[in-house]
Order: sequence, then C-alpha cells, then structure tokens
Amino acid sequence: MSAGPTQGLHRTLARSSSPLADPSEQRALLALTTSRAALRVDFAAALTEAGHGPLAARSVEVLQVNLGRRCNQTCAHCHVDAGPERTETMSHEVAEHCIELLRQSDIGTLDLTGGAPELSPEFEFLVREATALGRRVIDRCNLTVLEAKPMAGLIDFLADHGVEVIASLPHYRELNTDRQRGEGVFERSISALRRLNERGYGRDPRLRLQLVTNPVGAFLPPDQAVLEREWKVELERRHGVVFDHLFTLTNMPIGRYLEWLERTDNLAGYLARLAGAFQAETLHGLMCRTTLSVGWDGRLYDCDFNQMLALELAPGEPRHIREVLRSEVARRPIVTGAHCFGCTAGRGSSCGGQLT
Repeated sequence: MSAGPTQGLHRTLARSSSPLADPSEQRALLALTTSRAALRVDFAAALTEAGHGPLAARSVEVLQVNLGRRCNQTCAHCHVDAGPERTETMSHEVAEHCIELLRQSDIGTLDLTGGAPELSPEFEFLVREATALGRRVIDRCNLTVLEAKPMAGLIDFLADHGVEVIASLPHYRELNTDRQRGEGVFERSISALRRLNERGYGRDPRLRLQLVTNPVGAFLPPDQAVLEREWKVELERRHGVVFDHLFTLTNMPIGRYLEWLERTDNLAGYLARLAGAFQAETLHGLMCRTTLSVGWDGRLYDCDFNQMLALELAPGEPRHIREVLRSEVARRPIVTGAHCFGCTAGRGSSCGGQLT
C-alpha cells in the first residue's frame, strides 16, 4: 500500500482536466468500485443491522457555510478540490440570506469553511453580523492564509470578534506537513500559530484555538486523546506553540483524496476498511444530525461532504438558503451513501473531531 499523497499531486482536478472534477463521476466511481470488488459497502444496510432506522436530523444547531473553492493552497487530500485558480465564491445576496436565517432562528453557531473562507469578500460581513447577533463563529483556517500580506490585520479582526479558530495542520513535523500541503507550508503554519498565540489564541479561554489533523495515507486516524497529548508536548517543545484541543478527522473518499486512492489502487481497500470499522455508537453524534450545510451558491446539503458530491437535501426539502426561511429543515431525512462510512468508522469523525 502506498504511503500517502505526495507533493506531486498538488493540482486541482479541474485544472488537470480529471473526470473526477465532476461530482457525478466521483459518485459513479464509488458505486463501480463497490460493485466490482463485491464490497459489502451499503450504509443503509449497516444502519438496519445496527437496529437503527434511516438517519434523520434532530435539529439545526450549526449553520456551516462554504464560502467558495478559492484557496491559497492546493492540498493533496482536499475533498473540496480547492485551489488558487478556483473562482467559485459566495455572493453578498447569499451571505445576507445566511444572516437572515440566523436572525430568525435559534441556530447558535456559524461555521465558516471553504476553500480558504477568509479569501471570500463576504467573510468579514458574515463574522460581523453573526457576532452582533451573539452567535458563536468558527473560522476553519489553513493557517498559511494568515501569512499573506493582504491578510495582515486578519488575526486582530478574528480576536476582536471572538472568533474560534479551527486550524488544520497535518503534523507537528515539517516533512509530514509539506508532503501533504506543499513545500514551505509547515514553516508558514508555525509562524501563523505563533502570531495567534501572541494575540491570545490558545492562552485566553475566550479565544479558542483548535487544531485539526488527518492521516496522510489510506488508514484511520489514531486515538484523538493520545494524539492530543503528544502534539501538545511536541509543538510547545519544538516551536513554543500552544493550543486548546486537537481534532482528528478521517479522510473522506471524495475529491483529490478519492483520485489518489484510485490512482494508487487503494480505493477498494480503503472503502472496505471504512465499512469494516463501522461503529453504531457514532450515529448519535454525527454532524449531519445537527448541521445544515450551505454551498457558496446558496444550495443546501446535509454536510460538507454531501455538498462536494452534489448530493442535495432529500426530495421535498428546500433547495436554496432563501427557501429555509419558509421551511422547517430540523427534522429532515438525511441523504447517505458509501462515503458516510468515513464518519462512522472506528471512533467516528466529524468537524468537531472524534465522536466516541
């Protein structure tokens, strides 16, 4: 089995004219692989065997908004297929609809993601308006964007508005990080973390700094608590960096990571590994059960992963954020597929890290 994605893959699927740039081709590849390999990868069947009915949302506690595909990095594992040349970005009209939904509901958290969400012209508007409403705001940050010259005042802006930073970092070693994200990314990431610490992040309890890591290869992440202890020791010892918590995420067979799995003949084995590690105990905490995902164009999904596969909400549910103001989506049925095993494998995985 190949060790993991390497720097040579750092091009978007769209730029390389890969068929997998089309979400329908990704869905077809997942279906074809499971059928050809006779894999027992049927998420609905796994739910039934666990004595659980079809998944349904319980509430909407988090509005997760993807502001676009533009990013200053082109990471080898990216399920979004983001990159510097991507042009998809949220309009002000859609951003206003998001704020209006917060205003008319009791949704407590606005979770901003991308791409690099900070590169969107609507990022600061969403932060200002949501914090003015008293909502918790999360910025899912790749760290290096904070080092770009046009973003010189961004850390102060985040701190002034009490934004929680969830920062992705593949590893506390330079080689492992640059291998997944590109040469020089680790050095710039550490610089950004030090500046966040200087501003109070990771030190002031009001300024939360969480780190996120995901495996480089085709395997599940280790135990989150064990890894967090190791990371806290090593980052402080090596670089003087402190943070609040570490979240571990399972790589989803979507986007550029799906392309790597297929190209290295790891796809069937990885899908089998995810399905074989299914744990019913993770079902209660799945993020799709309390999250509504909004695409850069305002279209609605159960989660960011469904968004990247173009799996919209179930038939009869709203299609666009503007329709939610006239509709109830809290108890909606959830659209599932083979990729959902990525959230239920082992100790489970969500945007908030390990589930059990």
